[in-house]
Amino acid sequence: MSMLSSHDPDSAIRLTDADAALARLSAVQKGYLQDSFIKSLVPRSHLQPPRPPLINIGTFVRATAIDELVFQWLQTSANHGKRCQIVSLGAGSDTRFWRIATSAHKDALAAYIEMDFPEITTKKAMAIKKSKEMSAVLGNSVAAHGGMGLSSGKYHLLPVDLRLPPQDSIDKLLTAESGPILSPSLPTLLLFECVLVYMTPAASSAVLRWFCDYISADGGILGCIVYEMFRLQDNFGRVMVENLRARNVSLPGAAPYPDMASLPNRFLGIGFTAAHALTLKEIRKSYIGPSELQRIAQLELVDELEELDLVLEHYAITWGIYASQSTLVADWESQWGLRAKAQPEDEEE
Repeated sequence: MSMLSSHDPDSAIRLTDADAALARLSAVQKGYLQDSFIKSLVPRSHLQPPRPPLINIGTFVRATAIDELVFQWLQTSANHGKRCQIVSLGAGSDTRFWRIATSAHKDALAAYIEMDFPEITTKKAMAIKKSKEMSAVLGNSVAAHGGMGLSSGKYHLLPVDLRLPPQDSIDKLLTAESGPILSPSLPTLLLFECVLVYMTPAASSAVLRWFCDYISADGGILGCIVYEMFRLQDNFGRVMVENLRARNVSLPGAAPYPDMASLPNRFLGIGFTAAHALTLKEIRKSYIGPSELQRIAQLELVDELEELDLVLEHYAITWGIYASQSTLVADWESQWGLRAKAQPEDEEE
């Protein structure tokens, strides 16, 4: 690993996508989640050992909350008589497009764009082509960007290093010869799942500002969801950082977010009108329905509840809205966002 990283410093970051894919595969195999597509993106999926219960539960909480926010965005767009666009940055082995395309919300989607390192998009493009199940959902598609990407009617897989200035990278990719593949007038949702923490704050802000400027040019509305670790200055956080450093992974984007109060600032500091954040611990406790909590409690025996809480309170989901018209934001915010679920009074977890 160290020899490889000395020649390719980003190899360790790319390997974190493999970790996430294996975690999702494990959660699916154990019954926490439903996803028939993830096995196509994990080599020798049938031979992969399950992950520990703490990882399975964390993956379930993360996926459930982000799924709810995404489907709410699709529904809110439909409520306004519009289709929407989703841009997943650092998408890795995510299967969200296929899950949306086979759901009741499929007609609400105008475009789905994924961006990641060229090495990751190349492998994903090949895996998609190889998978009969994924190809069937995708329909007619063509290789793009020298085989490093893929393009179909609604789905576009684009190779890009998000750390580069967006006007030199994202701008060129989204402006195809046949016309822009992203419309500034449609409601647009950005997804960052464990991405920005690997970028400098300046690079992260540049990407967000680019999308704000792009959407505001036509009076559109922009939503954004960020999932990643934070609060890394405490004892548990320092252990997380050291474990990652041992794998040659650094976290240049973590420093500005030492506590919950700091998380919305990522959005508010560049002009977003509304922003909210919750830890996975809070989401598990109050934002997932009792029946679902009861269901997953039957899947595996979990003795380390204190350790689970400690892990979950170091990961958070932050979501925000940007629009040039404040009335538009108020309308969307009333329909979009995680809402606490009623819990039994005797619920101890």
